[in-house]
Amino acid sequence: MPAPNFDVSFALSAPFRGQKQLSTIMKSYPLNGLVAATHSPFHADGSLNLAIVEKQAAHLTANGVQFAFICGSTGESHSLTVEERRALAARWMEVTRGTTLKVIVHVGTNCLTDAHALAAHAQSVGAAAVSALAPSYFKPRSVASLVDCCAEIAGGCPELPFFYYDIPVLTGFTLPMPEFLATARERIPNLAGIKFTNADLMMFQQTLRFDGGAFSIPWGLDEILLAALALGATGAVGSTYNFAAPIYHRVMAAFARGDLPAARAEQFRAVQLITLLASRGYMGGAKATMKMLGVDVGPARLPNGSLNVEQQAALRADLEQLGFFEWIKR
Repeated sequence: MPAPNFDVSFALSAPFRGQKQLSTIMKSYPLNGLVAATHSPFHADGSLNLAIVEKQAAHLTANGVQFAFICGSTGESHSLTVEERRALAARWMEVTRGTTLKVIVHVGTNCLTDAHALAAHAQSVGAAAVSALAPSYFKPRSVASLVDCCAEIAGGCPELPFFYYDIPVLTGFTLPMPEFLATARERIPNLAGIKFTNADLMMFQQTLRFDGGAFSIPWGLDEILLAALALGATGAVGSTYNFAAPIYHRVMAAFARGDLPAARAEQFRAVQLITLLASRGYMGGAKATMKMLGVDVGPARLPNGSLNVEQQAALRADLEQLGFFEWIKR
């Protein structure tokens, strides 16, 4: 089934001039539809496999996904060196140049100097936007501290939209996101919104409606996408969109036409799929699934685990029994 016709225009053209103009332009680019949080591809020996990026990009395009979110949690960013992250960003921009696929580069890391440099690099190679989670070893303990961190990172890419990446389950802390927006918009002129990977649906509504919906707040939990759509979400960033995008296109299309039974049925398929992969070790299971679809992104890096040949065969049998390969037919 083709992707529903969501507004996904986000490309930037001429350089911005002036903080006020920059802030206004950033807010005018909503991030809607599906955004696939891509895997970082490795050879069997664990080294970076840049040759596979072209297949990843083609696979997303064939499945109606128009944005790739690279080097994030799914991309095992904290297991990559700075040079590997630069190489991945450059390669993604090389293979997507002249195509409809836009690339958002995640640059967050515990070292703000590295994050700033990665943001500057993303801008230099032509990324559509930049995102960053906060330092998570030494954690910001207040909204003011978090804004300081994000301002340092976003300052590296002043001509690109900047999305803060809120993911408490991995950073180990949570702060009020409406308060973050209220403070950050005065300090970060290229602030475009928040990648909201937080199950707090009350805060999501408050953040989504902040200042009349001035910021883009893409949803980040695939397993409850329908709940977020019901509350006003129009865009979503997730890992399962790499290999199960048709399911989510149907969730969004059914919701848009008011067919809640169909939307719930498709969402529950996603829940069953995620439950199965998580039972095998999610990262290893997800990467094995990509290989089954002809896009071999290789093993996971420690501390994430990978599936051996026997485990991959068992997973394939379970996916077939579940009906997964039928579910993702376009």
